[in-house]
Amino acid sequence: MRMLVLGGRGLLGGELLSQARAQEIEAIGTSTLATTPSGGSAWRQLDLRDRQATIELIQATRADVVINVAYRQSDWATTADGAANAAVATSAAGAHLVFVSSDAVFSGARSPYSERALPDPLTPYGAAKAAAETAVRAVAAESTIVRTSLIISSNGASVHERRTHAAARGKEQLFTDDVRCPVHVEDLAGAILELASARRSGMHHLAGPEAMSRYDLGRLIALRDGLDPSRIPASQRARSSMPGPLDVRLDSQATQRRIGTRLRGPSSFLTTSG
Repeated sequence: MRMLVLGGRGLLGGELLSQARAQEIEAIGTSTLATTPSGGSAWRQLDLRDRQATIELIQATRADVVINVAYRQSDWATTADGAANAAVATSAAGAHLVFVSSDAVFSGARSPYSERALPDPLTPYGAAKAAAETAVRAVAAESTIVRTSLIISSNGASVHERRTHAAARGKEQLFTDDVRCPVHVEDLAGAILELASARRSGMHHLAGPEAMSRYDLGRLIALRDGLDPSRIPASQRARSSMPGPLDVRLDSQATQRRIGTRLRGPSSFLTTSG
């Protein structure tokens, strides 16, 4: 199987490439930058906002599976239009598409959310992801769509880990009323590769089984990384100027029953031993 990972420079994209190559899958990553990571021919430069370039690249790589993890939170053109371009290009090439979406498509008003729940986003990023889901389903009906939650690594590489370190220095505050279902990047990548290999179509939730506030998650990260969790300032999103959903819990039980990769909660993967 030949696999193309759109957005391969990111945390999830890099883990997907690493695990795929460990499984002896021929995997190629894309980057918007002209200077790509080491790997030579295993990397291609691509701006998903360019539909024709996306079509030409996917045809040239002759990929069997295309996994789109590319996004920019503040850029509708990359997150929504780019996803549509990837769907058009993948369908034209006869490949299978896996699109990774987000729990940001939900408002938090009806948590927990099953895979049948309809998007009701509150933020521009959530709206872009919801639009992308619609485009992907319309263009590539047999595609795999994955919604996930906060992604955590083992080495501080994720956004929330960096925010936690900043909070421990008094430069950030973490919300006690903002609840998600964090997932480890290794578990998430393994589960996505399972779905991709089986070409399971439809909507799939891949988030951890444990709901936790960003504040409590930050305390666990701090303990793992040898920081003092008592130094992390707590606040509430509901009282802040930062809009966004509060309690967004993805119910991943249906997909978990279909795959072998176990999706762990933060109390399991965030240990002092790493």
